Amino acid sequence: MKKGKKFKEALGKVDRDKIYSPVEALKILKEVSFTKFDETVELHIRLGIDSKQASQQVRGSVSLPHGTGKTIRVVVFAQGDKAKEAQEAGADQVGAADLIEKIEKGWLEFEAAVATPDLMKIVSKLGKVLGPRGLMPNPKIGTVTMDVGKVVSELKKGKVEYRTDKFGIIHLPLGKVSFDLKKLLENYVVVLDEIVKVKPSAAKGRYLRSVTLTTTMGPGIKIDSSKIKEWLEEAV
Repeated sequence: MKKGKKFKEALGKVDRDKIYSPVEALKILKEVSFTKFDETVELHIRLGIDSKQASQQVRGSVSLPHGTGKTIRVVVFAQGDKAKEAQEAGADQVGAADLIEKIEKGWLEFEAAVATPDLMKIVSKLGKVLGPRGLMPNPKIGTVTMDVGKVVSELKKGKVEYRTDKFGIIHLPLGKVSFDLKKLLENYVVVLDEIVKVKPSAAKGRYLRSVTLTTTMGPGIKIDSSKIKEWLEEAV
């Protein structure tokens, strides 16, 4: 892929052979950001797992203390009191068969979906539509629940889903370039803590193979994944 002049200039400020601390990397990414929009800071973690083995899958959700900087639109499949609870918590769309029909007709203007367990039988009809987009409610990540109000609130505040791709890599947003350094770093520490905690017992050898920070349009910077919490002390 042909790289533009501004990207090459940004890349020139990164030592490709150096392993940076998160603080150093974030400072560089903020300094070299050249777009007119507020780029997303992205975290990419390659894990030492066999992604073909079900026992080594890494999937879940984590609440970023400072959110992602993006407005999350949440739909909820619920009825009665639970529908009211979801609306009061700030859900953007709430419904049952009517909402399913709307989505079947092509409406997909949302980033997260929650459902009560009693409705999953009819929500499952949307599997081929929502599944490939990572939008299908799933009990493993807490989006199939009777506690819809709590989950909607968490999603609105910055709870994000993570899962390994076929190469054993997790891709997550950490916030926006405009976030101050300490907020980005605190989000980073929370994510790394979470990923370490959910290490599959079947995974052998080195677990955190590589950690990279980048932005929407910027260069990737390799990160030292050791001493996670100590990096907070470097924040300014």
